[in-house]
Amino acid sequence: MGFVYTADMSDRSDSTHNGSFSAEARRTFYEGHRSMALFMILIVFSAPFAGLYVAGLFGVAIGVLVSAAAYVLLPFLWRWIVD
Repeated sequence: MGFVYTADMSDRSDSTHNGSFSAEARRTFYEGHRSMALFMILIVFSAPFAGLYVAGLFGVAIGVLVSAAAYVLLPFLWRWIVD
């Protein structure tokens, strides 16, 4: 069986919540919110070191995951709170 395109599987890039996870939407968000971009730079670089201090190498892995999740989710959460 092959894949069949239906109207339900249409591109939903016009949705604000789905679009906020794209790389272009994140770049636009951080370019428009310079203070948030600086805050995220601080979080991304300090979270692994904080994890190292608290829990060793396992903490570094958790710190990297937390900082990556924060970087990706902040524009989505910001739009969810503000809109």
